[in-house]
Order: sequence, then C-alpha cells, then structure tokens
Amino acid sequence: MKLHDIIDSRLREFIVSQPMFFVATAPTGAQGHVNVSPKGMTGTFAVLGELRVAYLDFHGSGAETTAHLRENGRITLMFCAFDGKPNIVRLYGTGRVVTATDPGYAELLASFAAPPDLHGLRSVIDIDVHRVSDSCGYAVPLMTYEGDRDLLTRWSSRRSDEDLAEYRRKKNKASIDGLPAFD
Repeated sequence: MKLHDIIDSRLREFIVSQPMFFVATAPTGAQGHVNVSPKGMTGTFAVLGELRVAYLDFHGSGAETTAHLRENGRITLMFCAFDGKPNIVRLYGTGRVVTATDPGYAELLASFAAPPDLHGLRSVIDIDVHRVSDSCGYAVPLMTYEGDRDLLTRWSSRRSDEDLAEYRRKKNKASIDGLPAFD
C-alpha cells in the first residue's frame, strides 16, 4: 500500500476511468450496520480538486449512505481495476449530502462533464478527502465492461417529481437502523 498526499493526475485518470466504484459508510458506535454500495453510470463521478470528489446519488431502494453521512460524515470510496494493470485506490473522507434545495447544488452539478439524465437524481455527495491510498489489486479478477445499465434512468423517467418525492418519503426516510435520511 502507498499513501499519497493528493489525488494527482495519475490517480485522477485511474479513478475517472473506472466504470464502477464502491461506497462504504457506517453509523456512529458499535451498533448498526456497515453499508457498502456499488455505484456506476458514466458521468456520475467527478474529481473536483486534489482532495475533493463528488458523485451523483440517484434514487435507490435504501438511503444508508445519506443517513450515515448526516449522522457522522464518514465515507470511504474504493476503485478497482477490473482490466489492465491491477490497482485499488481508496479515498477516505468526510462527505455531505447536497440536495436541490441546498446552496451550491447547481454549482456542484456543473462539475459533471457528461452526466446521464438527471431526472432521478436525489442528491450530490460532496466529499473532502483526507487520506488517499492505492494498493496492488492482485486478487481482483479480470472482467470485461459491457456498458452501463439503463434500468435506473428508465425507472425514474416513468415517475413525476411528485412520485419521486413520495418514493423518498416511503422508502428513503430512514436507514435500516432508523437513522433519518430524506424528509
């Protein structure tokens, strides 16, 4: 494992070229569930600076990341090379949930070069990175990327803004441990 002071150009290139990454968060204390979520879709991740990144958070079946970030802000992102030279990059940081009604939301959205249809977007996760590391990734399997799934964007396109707000109230109000997520 190697520690890095910043996300330099080599690490940035590696990170933005990965079609999938993993997000890990956990509630405060010994109780509660640690959560790991796979993320993807072209155009949904951005390196905003040497120690700042963000990703687009679309509607999903749960809201663990949001609930955990609102409680304590702790977050780790992991990027794995599934083709080419083996590598794993981890970004450890403090994240915040930025919704459409928050100051800076439009500015954050402008940081994403070519995002997909934003209709199903519920927030942007903005992360201040305090630790950057990479490791060998020798045990990560070689896999072929076939493309992004369009199921999430198709699902959201069939729902109005009011439908999505109702979905958040029903399915994304709290984490599985009862922590508040979305109003």
